[in-house]
Amino acid sequence: MKPHFLPILILAMSILYIFFIPDDPLWFKLIFKLIPMILIFLYAVLRLPKQKLKIHWLILTGLVFCAIGDATLHWFVIGLSAFLIGHLFYTAAFLSQWKFNRYRILTILPLIFYGFIMGSRLVEALEVSGDTSLIVPVLLYISAIMLMVWAAIMTGNRWLITGSLLFVASDSVLAWNMFVSPVEYSHLLIMSTYYGAQFFIAHSVASFRKLGNGNS
Repeated sequence: MKPHFLPILILAMSILYIFFIPDDPLWFKLIFKLIPMILIFLYAVLRLPKQKLKIHWLILTGLVFCAIGDATLHWFVIGLSAFLIGHLFYTAAFLSQWKFNRYRILTILPLIFYGFIMGSRLVEALEVSGDTSLIVPVLLYISAIMLMVWAAIMTGNRWLITGSLLFVASDSVLAWNMFVSPVEYSHLLIMSTYYGAQFFIAHSVASFRKLGNGNS
């Protein structure tokens, strides 16, 4: 089976879910929400080189946990925990392809700044709403995703960098819309950037064929 047709199918099923699937019943919505992720996982598997590296298995595991997060995000803490585990696997994967570059290392500074600003605003909103039990999980998640982005940047791989930044965009809109104030077209913004993030991360697996071989 060739993976070339899958991007079109992933796009089509993503559009179907984002624009046409109703919120109720929940089980029906969750099925169609997961279909693009199942296809993205299949796309990653089909792009795996013959010589498997640690990064390949870690990315595949991260995709699985993110899919679990998709299915359980309606129960927020459970879904958030699954995504957190997924990000930890992604981070481990990306760190296995670390390439030292003094300029890329400095990108940790704007990431820390963004994480601090976003975290401060979310903590303030959670305190106002009385959802203080979510403060620690949310801050842990922000820390994990910022680390994941930095690890992706340090690989120098354009697919991983693009995917990780899209992930931050998706989660930022989701968190702001959920806890701070409504975001217009939030569903479109969240899911389009999320599916894009996962697709680019899955696409990257073919880039890593031998240790020291980064982009392709």
